[in-house]
Order: sequence, then C-alpha cells, then structure tokens
Amino acid sequence: MKFFLLSILSISLFVSSCGRFSNKQNEVNKNSNVRIVCVSKQLTEILFALGQGDKIVGIDISSTYPPETKNITTVGYHRMLSAEGIISLNPTVVFYNGGTDASIGPENVIKQLKEVGIPLKEYPGTPTIDSTKMLIRLIAKEFGAETKAEELCSKLDADMKKAQEKALTYTAKPKVLVIHYGRASNNYFVMGNKGNQNNMIVWAGGVNAVDTSGFKLLSSEVIVNSQPDIILATDFGYDRLGSEDKFVELPGISLTPAAKNHRIYRIEEHDLIYPGPRTGENVLKIMELLHKQ
Repeated sequence: MKFFLLSILSISLFVSSCGRFSNKQNEVNKNSNVRIVCVSKQLTEILFALGQGDKIVGIDISSTYPPETKNITTVGYHRMLSAEGIISLNPTVVFYNGGTDASIGPENVIKQLKEVGIPLKEYPGTPTIDSTKMLIRLIAKEFGAETKAEELCSKLDADMKKAQEKALTYTAKPKVLVIHYGRASNNYFVMGNKGNQNNMIVWAGGVNAVDTSGFKLLSSEVIVNSQPDIILATDFGYDRLGSEDKFVELPGISLTPAAKNHRIYRIEEHDLIYPGPRTGENVLKIMELLHKQ
C-alpha cells in the first residue's frame, strides 16, 4: 500500500508540475514534427504501444522492445549517455524516467543538453500495475491517443487476471534467483525481494531465493546460501558470456539445483524489471518457465 500511495503521489506531482515544460511543449507532442529521444525502455515500449513509435529518433541501448527499435539510433546507456549523439539527432524533447532506479546521466551530459535548449521531460517510475496504467494514460493524453490507452489498460487487466487465476492451480513454489548485469558498474548482481522483478516472480507462482532488498554483488556465498531451483538471467549479462555452460562458470552457480537440473533461463530485461503494457503476458511466460515439467 505504501508503494502504491507513493506512486500515485509521484504521478500527481508530475501532472501538477507539467507547467515547467510549458503548454507549448504539450502542443508539440501532438504535432507530427515532434522528434523524441527516449532513454527509458519502459517509455519506449509505451510509446510504440500507443502508436507513437514513428516519433522516436533516438533510444538508449536498453530499449530493445519492440523489434522496430533495432532500426533506431542509440545514444548510449541511460546512465552513460552521449550528449553529442543526442544533439546530433536534433530532438524536440528527451523522455526519461525519474527516480533513483532509472535516472539518467552523467551530470555533464544533462548540463550540455540544457545549455543547448533541448527539453528534458521526466516521467515517474511506476512500481505497481495501477500506476503503470496511469502512466500509459498520461502519455496517451499528450498525443491524443486516449482510446488506444484504454485498450492497452483493459488488456493488461485481463492478462493479469488470467495469470492470477492460473497461478492458483500450482501447488509448488520454486525458489527463483534473478541475476542481472549492471552495465554502469560492469558487475553481476543478485536482485533482491523488492522491485518489479520480485513481483513478477510472485505473480508467476514462485518465491525469491534471496531475502534481501536491493542488489547484492554476485558471490559464491550468496549463490550457495540461496540454492535456487531456477535462475533467471537478464539478456545482456547472459549474452555477454554466450552460453549456459559459460554462465555456470560464474561464482557458485554450478553448486545450485538450477544448474544441476539445467533450469537457467535467459530473459529479456524489459520483460522482467519494468512494468508496461505486456506485463500480464510476461507473467504468463515466466510462469511457464517456473512450472515447466
């Protein structure tokens, strides 16, 4: 409830403070000449789902969904952006998520963008399904896409209901560990029992194998103590090593039931960490992995 109230408050504050972007900026969003650099995988997916993907001229490297993003110029990781790359695209606005979990940087890049007059538009993080639907509607209103937003929200509700009902049919709750590669710090991390990745595990009928909030550096001790039945490895970290055999060579992984039973699965980061229009679909996909016979 606390997280829900905070998310509602953050979105309310955002709506009430939109004047700092000026009414002129809101009008620009409805204009076909808008050029968006979007440095948030969540916002990129929402914009495409709302039919506004053609307005995106640049993205950060974590924005890999939908497949059409492969044809869009990248401007770096959202915490390690390239000012030159963004400026060269002549954007009318830069979209990003605020908050500590999805902030943009480095600071000198933000300063450069402000100095050349490129507007930065911040959207709040959305830790719940309800706040995610509010965000979808908020963005849709700026582009006159309210009807499409309602379709997306209705489908999200229906998918979540289906997932909830299906989860009740499973009696076993496998222990699941999420291993994520932090590109800003060049380290592998174990993700704790707070955040959307934990919600996805619970909704899919599993339990988090670690009893800690936040991220922990991957170590043999953490892995051996958690003894996960299943390991979900986010795409960049898994692909960096190239195969399950190489992934198992990480500290402690080979000593887990997940490794011994070949229950290590690659999963797209955007399907697991940030909620969006496909969250219900993604819960159902993860559920199939967790309860595979």
